[in-house]
Amino acid sequence: MTNENEDILPEELAPEDSVYETDYTTGQDNIEVLGLDIHNPVFFASAALILSFAGSVLLFPDSAGDVLMHARDWTLQHFDWFFVVATNIVFVFCVFLALSPFGKIRLGGPDARPDFGTLSWLSMLFSAGVGIGMVFYGAAEPTAYYTDWFGTPLDVAARTPEAERLAFSATIFHWGVTPWAVYAVMGLSLAFFTFNKGLPLTIRSAFYPLLGERVWGWPGHIIDLLAVVATIFGLATSLGLGAKQAASGLNFLFGIDNGLGTQVILIMGITSMAIFSVVRGLDQGVRILSNINVMIAIALLLFVIIAGPTVAILKGYGLNTISYVTDSLRLSNWIGREDTEWFHGWTIFYWAWWISWSPFVGMFIARVSRGRTIREFLFAVMVVPVIVAVIWFSSFGITAIEQVKDGVGTLPAGVSDVSLVLFQMLENMPLAEISSFVAIVLLIVFFVTSSDSGSLVIDSITAGGKLHAPTPQRIFWATVEGLIAIVLLVGGGSAALTSLQAGAITAGLPFTVVLLACCVSLLRGLREELPAGTGS
Repeated sequence: MTNENEDILPEELAPEDSVYETDYTTGQDNIEVLGLDIHNPVFFASAALILSFAGSVLLFPDSAGDVLMHARDWTLQHFDWFFVVATNIVFVFCVFLALSPFGKIRLGGPDARPDFGTLSWLSMLFSAGVGIGMVFYGAAEPTAYYTDWFGTPLDVAARTPEAERLAFSATIFHWGVTPWAVYAVMGLSLAFFTFNKGLPLTIRSAFYPLLGERVWGWPGHIIDLLAVVATIFGLATSLGLGAKQAASGLNFLFGIDNGLGTQVILIMGITSMAIFSVVRGLDQGVRILSNINVMIAIALLLFVIIAGPTVAILKGYGLNTISYVTDSLRLSNWIGREDTEWFHGWTIFYWAWWISWSPFVGMFIARVSRGRTIREFLFAVMVVPVIVAVIWFSSFGITAIEQVKDGVGTLPAGVSDVSLVLFQMLENMPLAEISSFVAIVLLIVFFVTSSDSGSLVIDSITAGGKLHAPTPQRIFWATVEGLIAIVLLVGGGSAALTSLQAGAITAGLPFTVVLLACCVSLLRGLREELPAGTGS
């Protein structure tokens, strides 16, 4: 359910209604070209940079793949510690905000009321934030850790009780409160400065307390440019992973070739569906798809719980939660790690991937969270997803690992392709064809939701914070997202998954600095709001 305030544009709130004395000029920097409402120079700079990258990879795929790998290796060698420290700082900061008097501040002011019902709101948070990733890794990640597909957490012996315990604590760690805090701080900053301070809904607005009027100049342009690039690569990684798994599922069910050609066709087809959805807008497109996502996901989850080792799954919820809490500190440590390959290939990749997604997911959850208190916002964004992660990964992971231990199907031989694990697990359960088909549908709908949500966000950034830029502009960015996903797959060749990861890690590094600065800026802004927000 929406209210009449949904259509209020941020630029209509400023400068007259802005709390800050700003000569806000972002809207005046916009120009109209071929029916597009373009913010100059962010649109042109980001489009030129991204399209140049795409052209270079398509023309020189081998060289591009080498460059991506070298950039990834350099980042991991010199900055693995930085990703870990940054995410831990962000997590502690969010906990502080939730427990402090700042938690009483309502996004949009004391009289603001939520634009969406709680179920739709949580559905959109879930669909935008984790969709494709949880489907892709739900069974694969715990199984990979347990069987030593790419190393084991903390270098424990594979296929042992300790390996099984750490398989779940490490998986939930990668999808738990620490990474969701990254989304939370970005989303909270954007929501606060847009709805409480009257600034446009764009990344630069979160830095007004630090930069002042300079946010409307080149410092702000650079921040928005980094946000667009990080978002594009983060989304492309997810879309590429989704295409690989959907192709594997189609091959598993129908014998369709799951090579690069099929993956490209899938990306093109699903991008077309995303364009249709993004044209329909937030309420008629994204919200409806998000609700459908959740219903399909719940149906598949219940099937796995009932048809799988039900008792072991139910026991696993509590045991895996305890393991997650007790092992998080060890998994967060980057000093003296003996499992360097696993640590870099999984934990640091995840932190970079989440950070790359933070402008997109942060802006999206900010846009749908008006009327919530900061404490309510942080609880929903950080705690609810952890509960979902425990249930989801425990259900799928325990089912797969029990098949490994019992010697059932193909999984006992080890993980050969992570994109196949879900279907290999479902193959040994009742109604295998139906459940596998439902999984493919779920993956595709998540694919579409992520793409159209990302398009709306990038469109807003490159339009200077406007929520309702022209339709051709939304179509352009939805198309570009699909193009970059295809380019990363092509550029990666046989190592396409590694190529996707390399793009996310490299793009996430510079935006990590932006994320930390965002915490400082948000704290300054909240200090100004506290007396009015609490009525003290």
